[in-house]
Amino acid sequence: MPEPAPPTREQYRHVRPIPTRWYDNDIYGHVNNVQYYGFFDTVINAWLIEQGGLDIHAGETIGLCAESHCRFLAPVAFPDTVEAGLRVGHLGNSSVRYEIGLFTGHGDPLAEGWFVHVFVNRSDRRPASIPGPVRASLERLEATAT
Repeated sequence: MPEPAPPTREQYRHVRPIPTRWYDNDIYGHVNNVQYYGFFDTVINAWLIEQGGLDIHAGETIGLCAESHCRFLAPVAFPDTVEAGLRVGHLGNSSVRYEIGLFTGHGDPLAEGWFVHVFVNRSDRRPASIPGPVRASLERLEATAT
C-alpha cells in the first residue's frame, strides 16, 4: 500500500506558530518525537481556550484525550518554529477528532496526526455534551469534503 501524500498547510483551517525550545532537542540533535505530541496539545488547547472560552481551571466540562496518533515525516530542531495546522475531522455530541499537521516555516511537512478529545463532567468524569461556545469554535474548524 503506497504512503499517503504528505499534508499541506493549506488543508488546515487554523495555523499557529510554536517556537521550539532548547529543551525539545534530544541527544541526536533534533526535537524528540514526544514533543510532537506537545505541539498537538498546544495548538488544540490554545484554540479551545482562546476561541471557545474553555475554562481549564474551573469549567464544569473538560476534554480528556482518548486517542492520539502521529506519523513523523521529517525532523526539526531548535531554534526552528513549528507551524501547527488544525482542523476538525469529526464533531460528535461529546467528542471531537482533531487533525493536525506540523510544518516548517517554509511549509515543509514535519508530521501529521490526530487527537480525540472526549468531553466529560469535571466532577464525575462522565461524558458531557461539548459546551456551546466550544462547539461553535470547533464547527469553524470542520474540514470540508474534498
